[in-house]
Amino acid sequence: MPVNIPDTLPAKALLEAENVFVMGESRAMTQDIRPLKILILNLMPLKIVTESQLLRVLSNTPLQVEVELLMTSTHAPRNTPQEHLVAFYKTFNEIKHLYFDGLIITGAPVELIDFEKVTYWPELCEIMDWSKKHVTSTFHICWGAQAGLYHHYGIKKYELGKKMFGVFNHQVLTPKEPLLRGFDDHYQAPHSRYTEVRQTEIDAHPGLITLSTSPEAGVYIVASEDRKQIFVTGHPEYEESTLGEEYWRDINKGMEIAVPENYYPQNDAEKKPLVTWRSHAHLIYSNWLNYYVYQSTPYSLGEL
Repeated sequence: MPVNIPDTLPAKALLEAENVFVMGESRAMTQDIRPLKILILNLMPLKIVTESQLLRVLSNTPLQVEVELLMTSTHAPRNTPQEHLVAFYKTFNEIKHLYFDGLIITGAPVELIDFEKVTYWPELCEIMDWSKKHVTSTFHICWGAQAGLYHHYGIKKYELGKKMFGVFNHQVLTPKEPLLRGFDDHYQAPHSRYTEVRQTEIDAHPGLITLSTSPEAGVYIVASEDRKQIFVTGHPEYEESTLGEEYWRDINKGMEIAVPENYYPQNDAEKKPLVTWRSHAHLIYSNWLNYYVYQSTPYSLGEL
């Protein structure tokens, strides 16, 4: 089964052109099946780009996945057309009475700002608290992972000496963990962040377990003891061009930024990037959907 999205969402045509199996809502309504309801809190500025990235990796599953897009009401997005937001996004007040099988909280370009100084922090905290009773499992990405670890467990973030930027080798620490089923012992994943969480603080918390780390990039995948919360400090959903677009964007702004590591052949930014993380990206999201959402969620979402 494919991911089920609105017929007019721009990502639908893009993904179909890539031979990704998606289903418009009009066709999905004819199927007698209870789809998984996944809520995506999109905090990224280029929301249409992030939609395509996440829908691409959510589509690689035999389950029908129905996606609802959520934005904050306390911060006005400036890089996404208003008509797109009106047509496809809901605010928390519109959905807080509902229940969902899964929630994805994306990253956001606010890493160097204290959590409490982020304009939508109180609203995000309300959503994260709400998720504990209204969502079967929540998948946090990059800054979203740092925000979730801080809010739920008091894990602090620390500024890095330079941006963690590139594609890095990771190792599996818990090979029998369902989320990591099918992973190679070592695999690649992209990172793009200025801050980190520290292994010592996570190890000291009895409610958290580290599933995977990187010798260079540090903590990568952390799970709550009940597996209802997954924290991923990188961006497995990134497309082939994403790190390069971030690099050239910063170069054109006159910023000092190093070429993303292990991304371009011979670290030559004029060459085509080599994708080494695509299989991992599809696997982590399909494992999450299968083992931590589908296998755990009640048939009637009201039972949550």
